[in-house]
Amino acid sequence: MRIRLLLATTATALVGALVAPTTASAAPVQPYIIGGGTVSSAPWAAAVFSGGSFTCSGSIIASQWVLTARHCLGGTMSVRVGSVYYASGGQTRNVTATYGQNDLALLRLSSGVSTTYVTLANSNPPVGSTNNIYGWGRTCTNCPASSQLKTATVTVTSNSATDAYGGPAIRSNRGNGVAWRGDSGGPQFYNGQQVGVCSTGNGSTYQNYGSVAANRSWILSVAGV
Repeated sequence: MRIRLLLATTATALVGALVAPTTASAAPVQPYIIGGGTVSSAPWAAAVFSGGSFTCSGSIIASQWVLTARHCLGGTMSVRVGSVYYASGGQTRNVTATYGQNDLALLRLSSGVSTTYVTLANSNPPVGSTNNIYGWGRTCTNCPASSQLKTATVTVTSNSATDAYGGPAIRSNRGNGVAWRGDSGGPQFYNGQQVGVCSTGNGSTYQNYGSVAANRSWILSVAGV
């Protein structure tokens, strides 16, 4: 799974954030999920672009709202929804407004997208539980981003970690894969609900995902879901 993180200019000093540098083309910048496997269908998946270049992963939570990482914000943004390939297929929309809290961000789309939306969790996953992470991040330390969405299983070790902005986060250890650059903003699922948003990690043994439950009231106030 690739965790390609594109840090906003105000967050360039953040250490460990899974952001990949932008390029003039749409070629994936760093990382994908390292290990894990590819996904054949993900109608809720959202690839996030800045200035026409792929920067981060995300998920669509309602017709006009995509959830991703705050450190991914910057430039003229757009998204591709519903395709497992970040560069083709699905439906594309421009982003008309952005909102951030801790290392979570909500993107308001120019018009609605009819698809399957993720269900957001109201509580953190249990420590010791097996969760699934998704993203287009780098597939190895210095590889380009994965063209196809990847997934990996991870084991939750703490619900008391912090994200790139000091907000509440879920830490998990590598299972059959680990998040890396480009996976930033991508979802973590437990029991079919999104519990986290990819924020930071070391690309080898663990990752921290911003807690959806801890930011649930904020998401409801902004996006109404």
